[in-house]
Amino acid sequence: MDLSDAVVINSTRLKSVVWTEFDKVKKGDVCVAVCRHCKKKLNGSSTSGTSHLRNHLIRCQRRSGRDVSQYVQNRERKRERADRSLAITNHGFNQEAKREDGLSLVNIKFESDQIKEETVNAASGGFDPRRSQFDLARMIILHGYPLNMVEHVGFKVFVKNLQPLFELVTLNKLEADCLEIYYKEKQKVAEVLERLPGRICLSIEMWDSKENDSKYFCLAGHFIDENWQIRKKLLCFTAVDSSHTEDMQAHAVILSLVDWRIDQKLFSMTCDGSSSSNIITRIRECLSETQVLFANGQLFHIQCVASVINEMVEDALEEAGEVIRKIWDSIRYVKSSLALEEKFQKVALEEGIDSAKSLCLDNRIRWNSTYKMLEVALDYKGAFSVLRGQDLTFTEWPTDMDWERAGALTGFLNVFLEVSSDFSRSKYTTANIFFALVCDVHLKLIGWCKSSDSDISSLALKMKSKFDNYWGKCNLGLAIAAFLDPRFKMKLAEYYFPQIYGSSAQEHVDSIFHQIRVLYDEHSLGSPVASCEQGTTWQVGSSTGLDMNDRLMGFDKYLHETSQNDGIKADLDKYLEEPLFPRNVEFNVLNWWKVHTPRYPVLSMMARNILAIPMSNLTSESVFDMGGRVLDRDRCSLSPVVLQALMCSQDWIQSELES
Repeated sequence: MDLSDAVVINSTRLKSVVWTEFDKVKKGDVCVAVCRHCKKKLNGSSTSGTSHLRNHLIRCQRRSGRDVSQYVQNRERKRERADRSLAITNHGFNQEAKREDGLSLVNIKFESDQIKEETVNAASGGFDPRRSQFDLARMIILHGYPLNMVEHVGFKVFVKNLQPLFELVTLNKLEADCLEIYYKEKQKVAEVLERLPGRICLSIEMWDSKENDSKYFCLAGHFIDENWQIRKKLLCFTAVDSSHTEDMQAHAVILSLVDWRIDQKLFSMTCDGSSSSNIITRIRECLSETQVLFANGQLFHIQCVASVINEMVEDALEEAGEVIRKIWDSIRYVKSSLALEEKFQKVALEEGIDSAKSLCLDNRIRWNSTYKMLEVALDYKGAFSVLRGQDLTFTEWPTDMDWERAGALTGFLNVFLEVSSDFSRSKYTTANIFFALVCDVHLKLIGWCKSSDSDISSLALKMKSKFDNYWGKCNLGLAIAAFLDPRFKMKLAEYYFPQIYGSSAQEHVDSIFHQIRVLYDEHSLGSPVASCEQGTTWQVGSSTGLDMNDRLMGFDKYLHETSQNDGIKADLDKYLEEPLFPRNVEFNVLNWWKVHTPRYPVLSMMARNILAIPMSNLTSESVFDMGGRVLDRDRCSLSPVVLQALMCSQDWIQSELES
């Protein structure tokens, strides 16, 4: 196209920043955009947009070597001219205006005061460096990236090429942005906890450090919200000073609870080990002085069932350590070369072993992988015996007795594996499912203790001593949670207790039901915290509107209390008299209580508190982990304030994304 007589249009009247790289010329009715670098001609019509022009600039080879700083200066000059000639609407981040904008990449809504993503029109000059700095901080928090990534050369180059206008932040500035996000998110969590309709159940978990011998405790709150959804919020993540006594550590936890204003709203605390257990004992003693605990504190101290199972598994693995070592060495020998592995498979086929599973070595930290290793090896034990006779270099092999002990060990591990898998399938599992699982483990231990094999019985007795300690603390909470499942009520205890306790079963069933009655009475009168407030309802000049000279004011109080008590009894009796909900249908216990709250107002209060108890505080990823939770080296190097901000904010932001 001949442009000799074309007219060049004044670029200052063009809105898009892309016109700093093109000349717009017009010949007749046709508009053409001419690249200032390679002189290529493209469609310049106002109806065709500018996307094709931007794409060309990305590919333009003559432009690629151009000085970025010059490009930025041109964009700045263009923006200044546009600001003088046009009233540009600012679509940037506004921390004070709490509106919601959509993420362009993920279908999630954020509040803008949380530095949420919004669609930015670069052509309108909507780039906001401050908002982008908060986006960077939020990304690092959410994904656990190291803070010093902002100092990495590759990251700097990437950001500058992506958006030359973005000013990279220093490490100190990034920490300040993370803290600002943390305090804003913390305020939101505090507001949620403030308006909770029920109590809060806590869990305390100990973490180790990769870098040193430091310990950290992680405090989380578990509760059922107004929509009958179970929630978890991280409340505190702090280092444990080894010089501090357990009393001092318990005091630190209480200070955190006071800071969150939930010290008078607690229902239970779940721990994952003996050290945490001692801390909880001291916290319970402290809180009992203010008389805020239900059931006289019997439901306050809960031990994590997954941790107890892991302790019993550890005993079993330690007892069979030599057997496991021999099998592990045998598998490693077979897999040491491809030729040897093929020879082994040929032997297996000749022996009629047609296993679809392949030999594998375990991860010493995760006991479920040890179970899988042993389970597969047992299928091939005949092939190992033949290989022993054919290969003189195969000198370390399991004996027949070793294989028998390996079989017994997998029997132990299989029971624990199935139970652990059941209560780790969901991220937030309600407490009602645990009673049957724990009772099954109890019955297995009783049977193993009676085994004629002295090795099995001695190991079972060792494990049962740890289990009995757990059962003594937690069987009441487990049984009450099962009672609040309309599919079970008292029937589950009536089924299991005769198998566990024999002739004294009814005594234990009656004891459980007595505690249910006590807990009922406490919920029917309101929480211990609110009891004193309820007493002021009938004071002179209160909201009842009674005149101080009304002689029957006491009668009205009596009438209120007696009618309320009648309703409470009907509430409990009604629940017991109605048939069990069928088990052969899909069932969500929280949805059931949400629907039946009007029918069982007191029971629903009790269910809201009991079902939120974290009977296991290990995640599905760590339930088989023998090494415990470990803090990575990047986080270990942070100051306590920044560490807590990152850990808590990450939990809160992830929870918001999931919801």
